[in-house]
Amino acid sequence: MPAPSASGKIAAVARNLAETLAYAAAGGVTLGLSGMPAGWLSGAILTSATAALAGRPLVVPQLLTRAIYVLIGISLGAVVTPATLNGMASYPASIAVLIAAMVAVSLCGTIYLNVVHRWDLLASYLASSPGGMSQVLVVSAELDSDLRAIAIVQTLRVVIIAVGLPAGLSLLGGAGHAVRPGNGPLTLALADELALLIVASVVGAIVAFRVRFPGGLLFGAMFTSAALHGSGMVHAVVPPWVANMAMVALGGVIGARFANASPRLLANYLAAGFGSFAVAVAVAALFAALLLRFLPASVPEVTIAFAPGSVDAMMLLALALHVDPVYVGAHHVMRIVFVSLLMPLVARRLAPAP
Repeated sequence: MPAPSASGKIAAVARNLAETLAYAAAGGVTLGLSGMPAGWLSGAILTSATAALAGRPLVVPQLLTRAIYVLIGISLGAVVTPATLNGMASYPASIAVLIAAMVAVSLCGTIYLNVVHRWDLLASYLASSPGGMSQVLVVSAELDSDLRAIAIVQTLRVVIIAVGLPAGLSLLGGAGHAVRPGNGPLTLALADELALLIVASVVGAIVAFRVRFPGGLLFGAMFTSAALHGSGMVHAVVPPWVANMAMVALGGVIGARFANASPRLLANYLAAGFGSFAVAVAVAALFAALLLRFLPASVPEVTIAFAPGSVDAMMLLALALHVDPVYVGAHHVMRIVFVSLLMPLVARRLAPAP
């Protein structure tokens, strides 16, 4: 049988890519449009992982994967604003407790997964990272850790918080409606800002990648975007539909890694996910109770600020429940910055030598 030609190989990759994105889009669009926080990513992971488990040949080329990382980084950096930076300086004691809580959550979660479920230290640490799911998954893929296990634990965390937290806190007050921010009508000034944002973020991504920073393409773009937005130089954001499609494609990348996973292995991952979530909630609750005991903050404010959910989802929930968005935003930005700076470096130290 003759070997396939170069054009045949390209056509096969294109077909597999189209199938991968179709499966990912089916789940991502369904959960995303339903309003599920992080639904674009979680839904894409669920449907593409199911397809991979069924034996479908899913694939996302490396060049496209790298472009996805950069787009997501640009989008994540937009959560930093001058208001949230000022907020960080306004709540030093509360943010100090938050950082201590995040360290304790990571440490206890890592110990739990390593001791109880016999995971290696790198996978245990990455799965226990309190927030920044897309960042964690990118680093997991780059360091060749157990991406399937980490994706299940991180996705469970996001889904449980997305379903349980709004239901519980809505009982404390009337929930209004919050609108996700966008760019408004396209103007020449807005186009210039978008061009600056994209070019500068791509340069930052390439530099971080070249110096071998873990997850450099995502983190380089994210830190550059955060600097531009936090300084007030740029107000434009990546259009929501672009960011959502990047999340869907990332879900396809992750879901493809579920090929050849046995049902028993998946059951073990789910047990680890629920167990580690219970550990994280217990530890975070202790620190939140300590904060409420000594500082004048409300239960809804502290609960939303300490919840390791997606930043945009927690901000929307804060607005819907009439909770101070600056307080919540400052804490979540600090959490993401802290995790994003520390997590890749710790993960690199825990990764086995090549």
